[in-house]
Amino acid sequence: MRVAGRLAAIAVVAGTIVAGGATVPSARAATGEAGTAPAAKAASAPAGVRSHYAELANAATGANLWSRSSVIKRPMGSVTKVMTAYVVLTTPGLNLKRVLTVPSGIVGYDERFDASTAGLRPGEKYTTLQLLYAMMLPSGCDAAYTLASAYGPGLTGFIAKMNATASKLGLAKTHFSDFSGLPDPGAYTTYSTAHDLIALGRDAMRNKTLAAVVATREYKVAGTSAHRAHTWKNLDPLLGKVPGAIGIKTGFTSAAGQCLLFEARRGN
Repeated sequence: MRVAGRLAAIAVVAGTIVAGGATVPSARAATGEAGTAPAAKAASAPAGVRSHYAELANAATGANLWSRSSVIKRPMGSVTKVMTAYVVLTTPGLNLKRVLTVPSGIVGYDERFDASTAGLRPGEKYTTLQLLYAMMLPSGCDAAYTLASAYGPGLTGFIAKMNATASKLGLAKTHFSDFSGLPDPGAYTTYSTAHDLIALGRDAMRNKTLAAVVATREYKVAGTSAHRAHTWKNLDPLLGKVPGAIGIKTGFTSAAGQCLLFEARRGN
C-alpha cells in the first residue's frame, strides 16, 4: 500500500546504520504485532532493513505499519536527548532566551565517556535555545549536561523529571539514568524500545521549537564576549538526502550500536 502523510520510525542496529533510510520510501504492509519477529508476511516488509530492532509507524495516528522486535528493551545512545529536549521544552514558563552558564562539570563528564560535544567551555554563556541546537545537532553531551543542570535543577532532579515524563507519556518500557544516553552508571541502565521511542518522537515533534531544531541541517552562533563562535552540523544522515526527512535524532554507544529515530513526510 502507499503511505501518505507523516511517518515516524526508529531503527536500532548493531554496528551499521540502515543504509539510505530505506524504511521510509519503501514502506508497505504491516507484518503483525509490535515485537514479533518477521514471519509469513516478511516479503511485504520494507526492503533492505538490517536493523535488529525497528518500527515504522504513521506519525499522525501512531498506527504500526511494520515492526521487528520493537518492544524489546535496548539502550539507544543519544536518542535519549529527545527526552532531554522534551523535558526542557515543556518546563512551565519556559524562556528560550534564558542565559545559562556552562558548568565546570562538563569536562570530567565528557572525558570520562569520551562523549560527543558541541565544543562548549566552562564559564561560557548561551541561551536555552542555543543549547538545544548544540545538543540536538552535533549531539553535544556538554550541552545536555548544561541544560540538565539548569532545569533539574541539578542532574539528579532532571533525570527524575525524565522518568516522570516517560511514565506520564505511557512509556512503560523506558528508563533513564543519564540525560545524554551515555552508559552511566552502566551500559544498559538507560533503555527504551523502538515502540516507546516512536511514541516519544510523536509527542516531541508536536512541539514547534523542537521540530524546527531537529530539521535544521546547520546552525551558526556568532562569537561574543560570552562565548566563542560555533557552526553545529546535524548528524542525521537522512536530512537533505532522503526526500521529506524532517529529523529527529541519531544515537550511538558500544552497547546500543548505531541508532536512528526519524520522521519523514510522504505526500501531503
